Amino acid sequence: MLKSRADPLPCLDALPGEWIAPPTWRAVDLISDLHLAENTPGTRAALAHYLSHTPADAVFLLGDIFEVWIGDDARHQPFEAGLLAMFAQASTRTALFFMAGNRDFLLGAAMAREAGFTRLADPCVLQAFGQRYLLSHGDAWCLEDRDYQAFRAQVRGPAWQQAFLDRPLQERRDIARGLRERSMAQKAGHADRPELWADLDADSVRAALRAQACQILIHGHTHRPAAHALGEGLSREVLSDWDLEAPAPRAEVLRLDARGLQRWPLAAACT
Repeated sequence: MLKSRADPLPCLDALPGEWIAPPTWRAVDLISDLHLAENTPGTRAALAHYLSHTPADAVFLLGDIFEVWIGDDARHQPFEAGLLAMFAQASTRTALFFMAGNRDFLLGAAMAREAGFTRLADPCVLQAFGQRYLLSHGDAWCLEDRDYQAFRAQVRGPAWQQAFLDRPLQERRDIARGLRERSMAQKAGHADRPELWADLDADSVRAALRAQACQILIHGHTHRPAAHALGEGLSREVLSDWDLEAPAPRAEVLRLDARGLQRWPLAAACT
């Protein structure tokens, strides 16, 4: 288990700002944006295979692992229960760390505990293999998308979340479906062109890296896997989304070890 400077023996529900990897770890994997849903059986199967075969000592799940999470009381519904069982089994062999994204920010303590997740604050620092890395889902720094940032501020508030969770389960599913359909309509014309979506604000990222004494930000959200130089020795590494249902399936793992960061195709990451 990772050790937090604030709490050497963190509980599964802790949300610390900095983690120090134990010296016995040989590799850490980072993935995001799997968007698991009932209509993505290929992605789910690929994830199950990966979790059973990755040689990494820990896997950091940096948000949007689920297409939507409407509350922990859904975790024993048929589809969600299958995912819960998969993660719980995987956590017996590999440490799993979960950071909320814009699709699964309602994942709470109950699901985390039963799935074997240690929850992470966004952003947080991972100190491993002699380096400090800043980890984030990334959506909070997409500042050009002002409508989204206003929506994000609303739904991350405790009053909105409590009011939403007080609604019946089916009503929450209907609301989530409606929000998703509205989002897709707004992206009509370039839904499959993430290069046209809002990107992270470079000045804000540089400021965050300096504040945390880090040189590299690792994040997801934008579906644009690449390394971006930010100047002054700073950079960001964007994680791949996973879509095994697409005509050209895609999935990639970012692996961190003593050699630094390497991008692995999914098949190679499982050996």
